[in-house]
Amino acid sequence: MSAKETRADLIVVGAGPAGASAALAAHRAGLAVVLIDEAGRPGGQVWRAPASGVAIPDALRTQDDRDGAALRAEVAASGLTFVGDARVWSVTGRFRVDAATETGTQAYVAPRLVAATGAHERVVPFPGWTLPGVVGLAAATILLKSEAMLPGRRTVVAGCGPLLAAVAAKIVAAGGTVAALVDLAGPADWMAVAPRLARRPRLLRQGLGWMLRIGLARVPVHFRHAVVAAEGAEAVEHVTIAPVDAEGAPAAGPRHRIAADALAVGHGLVAGAEIPRLLRAALRFDALAGGWIPVLDAAGRTSIEGLYAAGDGAGIAGAAAALLSGRLAGLAAARDAGALAEPAFAGARDRIAAERDAVEAFAGAVRHLMRPRRGLVDAVAPETVVCRCEDVTRAEIDAAVAAGASEVNQLKHFTRCGMGPCQGRFCGDTAAELVARHVGSRAAAGVWTARPPLRPVPLDTLLGDFDYADIPVPKPAPL
Repeated sequence: MSAKETRADLIVVGAGPAGASAALAAHRAGLAVVLIDEAGRPGGQVWRAPASGVAIPDALRTQDDRDGAALRAEVAASGLTFVGDARVWSVTGRFRVDAATETGTQAYVAPRLVAATGAHERVVPFPGWTLPGVVGLAAATILLKSEAMLPGRRTVVAGCGPLLAAVAAKIVAAGGTVAALVDLAGPADWMAVAPRLARRPRLLRQGLGWMLRIGLARVPVHFRHAVVAAEGAEAVEHVTIAPVDAEGAPAAGPRHRIAADALAVGHGLVAGAEIPRLLRAALRFDALAGGWIPVLDAAGRTSIEGLYAAGDGAGIAGAAAALLSGRLAGLAAARDAGALAEPAFAGARDRIAAERDAVEAFAGAVRHLMRPRRGLVDAVAPETVVCRCEDVTRAEIDAAVAAGASEVNQLKHFTRCGMGPCQGRFCGDTAAELVARHVGSRAAAGVWTARPPLRPVPLDTLLGDFDYADIPVPKPAPL
């Protein structure tokens, strides 16, 4: 069944800080803009709106909630077209975006497109990470921010980066118990980046407030430790942690087995650059910036005319930088469409560049804390499942490479790794790291080819009211 087609001057995919600011900037410059997001309301992950009908307690409200509410009000008042609860599953050149919605399939066409699809979590596998009760740190924030729901009655919070303290503090504020906070970094790592974190006093105060709340709750904090196993008959019952070195490799010291019914774990973020990959834009690999990201000019233009990228999907930098990169991409689209004069664009570009430099030091410090740890990947045991959609273990990945799979697309053919519903979002970074161990580098290991559907969609949504009677049957050829 043909999708209804809507035309615009610019399509923006992703309504987080980057996408929303891009859409607003382009709309104010005079472009007809369509802003599309999987969520029902703008905000993205960091400024996620509460679920409909859910009252978020005051104890869980932060500046992020206020910033998100302000953004949603600005989008609503702007008059631009926002399409929520829409799952983008296909993007084709020059530019057609197909989305699955509650009312069926919709198509949007425009000469320009901003990809602002954010990032997804990196979780380096360990035995038991597929058990019910194990969730990502970002998933835990969704539960707390959107649903006012605890991950469990007694939760271990583990991984790296500021999100550790944010999640632990929110669990405590919501009345839950944090059984332990397990940080890959050590106190010296935090002290080393403290001067850069101090460049953003408000965020630094927020982080210190989290740590104060964690301290007052007497949460045990284990620096330079990692989760080595989650155990339980049908769900998480115990979490085992052990000392690690600066790169996440096992180190000498005692293990701790902690009783818990939930584990929130995350090892940083991977840039969600699926649309630039799908459209074959030029990419580059930057481990600190989130892996494979599009090559951009100073205004967010990719190597494909009319395609722009902004926010964490173009390189991990946080919400403040995402707002600025989104605004710049939206203005660049308006300039390229002829709706904004060059002097006005150049002035805005210079101002935004100066603001972006001011937040870069803080973003760099956070990237360092969330950086991939080589030793953590090297420690993945042979029997550990890496691709949980297809139950592919590390041993099977190593065997496939030994049998001739010299890059990640061949690995997919050999093992089905990355062919499940998540399309490699959870296993892709670790699988590529394991291939890189054999072939020398992540550049040599390559990147999985993106193909539609970008997200799983129900077949009946795509078919709509299609019936067998709608199949055109040609008349038989004359004998």
